[in-house]
Amino acid sequence: MSIARVKFGALPCGARVDEYSLTNACGASVSILNYGGIVTKIIVPDKSGALGDVTLGYDAMDGYVANPGCLGALIGRVGNRINRGRCVLNGVPLQLAANANGHHLHGGNVGFDKKIWAAEPAEGEGEDSLILTYVSPDGEENYPGELHVTVTYTWTDASELRIRYEAVSDRDTLCNLTNHAYFNLEGEGSGGIEGHIMQILADRMTVVDGDCIPTGELRDVTGTVFDLREGLRIGEGLKHAETDEQMKCGMGYDHNFVLNGAGLRRVATVTAPISGRVMDVFTDKVGVQFYAANMLRTKYPGKCGRPYGPREGFCLETQYHPDSVNHPNFPDSVLRAGAKYDFTTTYAFR
Repeated sequence: MSIARVKFGALPCGARVDEYSLTNACGASVSILNYGGIVTKIIVPDKSGALGDVTLGYDAMDGYVANPGCLGALIGRVGNRINRGRCVLNGVPLQLAANANGHHLHGGNVGFDKKIWAAEPAEGEGEDSLILTYVSPDGEENYPGELHVTVTYTWTDASELRIRYEAVSDRDTLCNLTNHAYFNLEGEGSGGIEGHIMQILADRMTVVDGDCIPTGELRDVTGTVFDLREGLRIGEGLKHAETDEQMKCGMGYDHNFVLNGAGLRRVATVTAPISGRVMDVFTDKVGVQFYAANMLRTKYPGKCGRPYGPREGFCLETQYHPDSVNHPNFPDSVLRAGAKYDFTTTYAFR
């Protein structure tokens, strides 16, 4: 294992941005910025052993400063949507930024994806880590409490990317951290992800309205295009994007799945038939947002030399259910003062 650090660029304010690359004994690697905790590259072998990059991203800072779609970024304090940015916390109304179609999305106007994080590399046996820390002050984006956040990226000799999210607040607050990597297991820049086979081990999904805000209903997936338990070619599901009532809401897959089981377990497997790459997802979270990048359009060229378009990648964002704070029947996304937020997600490549 080895860790290398290089200057990636600078922000408009002049702040330096570094890229840390963790390489395992097989030559597979992951690269991460201290800006936004952004995963810039994941380079893993295909069925013939040829290494290739399987995550969307940019070669320069311009793309990440704009970064429509939050490519590769850490998301917080609260990932996904909060209806109208409104909720009640301990009996007190809380208004957050309505930064996306009148709703709160991915932490607000300046979320964790736009912060410089303190970074500390740590070498281990058979695995290396990058430990990122950030202190979100009381009132940032109108969230209460000073929140101390640690996110540890670990890359192993088995080509597993493990992400541990930890946080503690001095006041009751909301916390729902995730990562917004866009994967394409056929290789970044190879085109659409419709040929991938997506398996998600979930008996139910969260029903949404036309703004992709949960209604509160947890619907059985049996007999629907959301039944991915045995695996389904993504393109087969997307054939119903204009006819299925739920698919029309997100122009395709942009839904939270209520994961089966509890504790750290396998919750999803994605297979790319041409390259032969497989990605298993393990988490101790309760939900995962499967987003097929239906609305992705980037201004700046990606690493492939051209802008990305819709459905060139997919996201599997482990999380509490969207808008949890406004639905008593959803798992609680309130982090109580002094309590520890502590969850892990692993993306394992083979």
